[in-house]
Amino acid sequence: MSGDYRDGNEDSLYASSWSAFVADGVGGHAAGEVASATVAIRLASMLDATEGRLPGEDRLRELVAIANADLALRVRMDSTLAGMATTLVGLFSGGEQVLVAHTGDSRAYRLRDGSLAQVTEDDSLVRELLASGAIVEAEVADHPLRSVVTHVLGGDPEDAAALHVSAEPLRRGDRWLLASDGLTDYVPVAEVAETLDAAAGPQDAADALVALALRYSARDNVSVVVADVVELTDPPAYHPAFGGSAAADPASSRTLEV
Repeated sequence: MSGDYRDGNEDSLYASSWSAFVADGVGGHAAGEVASATVAIRLASMLDATEGRLPGEDRLRELVAIANADLALRVRMDSTLAGMATTLVGLFSGGEQVLVAHTGDSRAYRLRDGSLAQVTEDDSLVRELLASGAIVEAEVADHPLRSVVTHVLGGDPEDAAALHVSAEPLRRGDRWLLASDGLTDYVPVAEVAETLDAAAGPQDAADALVALALRYSARDNVSVVVADVVELTDPPAYHPAFGGSAAADPASSRTLEV
C-alpha cells in the first residue's frame, strides 16, 4: 500500500506470496523515483523466474548487486540522473526461513503474539551518533540530521556489498511490516503495533497504517507492505503487485505466463 504526499512518489514496492520489498528514493538526490523503480522492477523481473521464491543469501546478494548495477547503467545512459539512490528493505523466502535484507532507513518489523519488534537497524547518521554517545535516544526523533542515511543503493558495487541480511525463522501467525520512513518518522511505534494487531488481514492493516500516517500529517510518501505467515497445502499463485513509482513503470504491468 502506497500513500502519496509529494506530487512525485519516490517510493516503490513489490509484493508476492514469497517475497516483498519497499524501496524509497533518497530525498535530496536526483531522480529518487527513478532509482526506486529501477531497483524494484529489476528485482521483480528476476524473482519472476522462481515465482517470487528465493533459495538463499548468496542468490539474494547476487540479485541486489544486479539491480544496483542497473542504477549505474541508467546514469551512463542519462547523466541527468547522476546522484540518484534508493533505500531497500525486503523479505525473501524459499519456504524454510525468511531472509530480511535492508540498506538505508526503511524498516522491517515483526509482530508476534501481540509484541512488535524492529528487526532492522537504520543506516543513518543519527543512529551512529546515538551509538557513539554523542546524542541520547530522546534527541533522535527531532534531530535536524535524522533524514541523513549512511548506506543506500546508488550504483557503486560497494553499495550492494553493504547490504545487511539476516535469516529469521518462519512462524505461523507472525505478521511482518515493511515500511518507508514516511510511516516510521511520524507515527509512534506503539500505535503502529496496535494497528497491526487489530487488523483482520494484511490489506486491512496496510490501509489502516497509511490512513494513520495521514492523520499524523506525514510530510513524506508512505509505503507499507504487510505480510502474514500462513501454512498452505498447495503452492500459492504468483500474482506480483506493485506500488508507488514502480507501479507507474510499464514493466510492472506485464502479463506473466506462470
